[in-house]
Amino acid sequence: MAKKNLSEMSFLDHLEELRWLLVRSSIAIIILAIAVFFVADFVFDDIIFGPTRVDFVTYRFFCDASHYLGFADSICIEELPFVIQNTSMEGQVNVFVWTCITAGFILGFPYILYELWRFISPALYEKERKYAKVFIFMASLLFFIGVLFGYYVIVPMSVNFVATFSISSVVKNEFNLESYISMIKTSVIAGGLFFELPIIIYLLTKLGLVTPTFLQNTRKYAVVIVLIIAAIVTPPDVVSQITVAVPMLLIYEISILISKFVVKRQEKNEQLS
Repeated sequence: MAKKNLSEMSFLDHLEELRWLLVRSSIAIIILAIAVFFVADFVFDDIIFGPTRVDFVTYRFFCDASHYLGFADSICIEELPFVIQNTSMEGQVNVFVWTCITAGFILGFPYILYELWRFISPALYEKERKYAKVFIFMASLLFFIGVLFGYYVIVPMSVNFVATFSISSVVKNEFNLESYISMIKTSVIAGGLFFELPIIIYLLTKLGLVTPTFLQNTRKYAVVIVLIIAAIVTPPDVVSQITVAVPMLLIYEISILISKFVVKRQEKNEQLS
């Protein structure tokens, strides 16, 4: 069935389009989740539980960096004193299913963006619709970079911190499986969505809801928030905190530049018209 023009679509038509967007996106996520099921051993052993081993790539990188900077073994990780246990009968089943679904969402993110673009495209100008491929590519790229940032930076630092933090030698760290998986999912998805900030700022600036001046005026608050986040998710050493904070602040500064670019283009177009 041919897609209706925006001016011909009623409110119920919009709801119907949104419903099918959600249906198609859900089907794509389920299909990809099933695909992940067939490589579940690799996903869990090498990816999910990778940060629980001292030979994980991030730990080795920081150890090599500490030697290079002359810090000896000060930030080398020799032990992660904790175990992960399952405490509920259906715990491992639930974790297995929802991890596959989460992986399906991450892998299917470009398709979800495509569906979202199809939904909003009738409200765009013809010349704006031409940028569909660029939008989907850039938004997907930023999302995947954010996911990798969450997995290779935030997750191992969080694991190291909670594993080595102790209020007393009497208390042993035995983490619940669902708690560990939740931390992994939250870190990678939050990282992916945070790296979408330039795209979000671009759209909000186009709509006139955000200005470069506003972003510049709130920069000091953004710096404080980022530093707090870095302090929470990293061990109490400067190198780790800088490693987390710098990319996040860089993303914020890029968002300001993008907002300025959009405003200048809008002003130029107004002058030409």
